[in-house]
Amino acid sequence: MINNNINQMLNQMRAIESMAKNQSVNEPKAAADGAGSFANMMQKAIDQVNTSQMQAAELSKALEMGDPNVDLAEVMVAMQKSSVSFQALTEVRNKLLTAYQDVMNMPV
Repeated sequence: MINNNINQMLNQMRAIESMAKNQSVNEPKAAADGAGSFANMMQKAIDQVNTSQMQAAELSKALEMGDPNVDLAEVMVAMQKSSVSFQALTEVRNKLLTAYQDVMNMPV
């Protein structure tokens, strides 16, 4: 079960990487509609983090309630996965905010 979760996480990371590469290489019109495509990509990332956190919370609650089908290791992996994905999303937000502030502070 743990390997399955790790493989799912790796597949998600590869999918995000390929989406980013495809948008920058295969879609030159993305520059004209850049705000929409970037906003969509960020919204997908936020939704994935939210889903990950909700799954971890559900597994944790099931373990607390004594569900015999839920393993402690599975809960811990889900919680760490959601924590790492949230931290990554926070770092992306921080970098985006820093870049925005740099652009806004540029002399015209």
